[in-house]
Amino acid sequence: MSTGLIALLDDVAAIAKVAAASLDDVAAQTIKAGTKSAGVVIDDAAVTPRYVVGFSADRELPIVWRIALGSVKNKLLFLLPAALLLSLFAPWLISPLLMLGGAFLCYEGAEKILEAFFPHQAHDHEKKIGIAATDPVTLEETRVQGAIRTDFILSAEIMAITLSAVPDSGFWTQAAVLAIVGVGITAVVYGAVALIVKADDAGLALSQVGEDVFAGGLWRAIGRGLVRGMPWFLKALAIVGTVAMLWVGGSIFLHGLENLGIHGPAEWIHHLASGFTGFTAWLVGALGASVFGILLGALIIPLVQFVVTPAWRMVTRRRATTSG
Repeated sequence: MSTGLIALLDDVAAIAKVAAASLDDVAAQTIKAGTKSAGVVIDDAAVTPRYVVGFSADRELPIVWRIALGSVKNKLLFLLPAALLLSLFAPWLISPLLMLGGAFLCYEGAEKILEAFFPHQAHDHEKKIGIAATDPVTLEETRVQGAIRTDFILSAEIMAITLSAVPDSGFWTQAAVLAIVGVGITAVVYGAVALIVKADDAGLALSQVGEDVFAGGLWRAIGRGLVRGMPWFLKALAIVGTVAMLWVGGSIFLHGLENLGIHGPAEWIHHLASGFTGFTAWLVGALGASVFGILLGALIIPLVQFVVTPAWRMVTRRRATTSG
């Protein structure tokens, strides 16, 4: 009996060591993958706040929560299994699908530029494709769904980068890393977004601190600074978010073209950036990808308005007629 018990304990200890090694491997791979996707995470955090700007203070956190919940669903219910299945059975499909997502980001970014410089044309475009909001409830729903769609593309890029960082790991290790990175990034991004959108409310509260509070004058000065500075910060962040969408979308599409054997556009940008060094070279490359994203998005806007939307409406009408 004692010998059998010792053998059983040895087996348990061996299993525990294997499990511990697996957990260590997952942790190491998660850190590696999370580091590689940090750039897209920053873009995600810059893009999201613009979907919340303009709503009453009591709706800001609920909207952030709805977008965060949609982000978790995107990553865990759709992107995680899709990434694993595609990597196993159809890895050649990953690049074209990412290109479609990159094109969508370029379209969204180009729409924002159109809205900034030609608001009437932008509103007319929204009316023709059926997304112009007519009341606060519709506006909120449109913004939330738009944010979730954009998050889906950025999340797909994050998942693709994460998967590329752990190519030789086992299926379950890859699944665990994708899940941990997905949930962790969502918490970081939308926690930061919540802090950003509520900073002006915190500033208002600090500006009303009484004289009896320790360093009350300092807290009031900080509060007034937040109240005055946050509108400008949010405007700047909206610009950064639009540029980030164009940069990421343009970069994804350019990389996809290279995978398809079309090297010209990417090589031209690389050649342009090669004349510089360090941060300047990176900045030139990023600006080149952003300009490409603007051009691509500008081509997609009339395509969506005059081809995709009428075709989609025709399909939905036929479905309604057939079902009726």
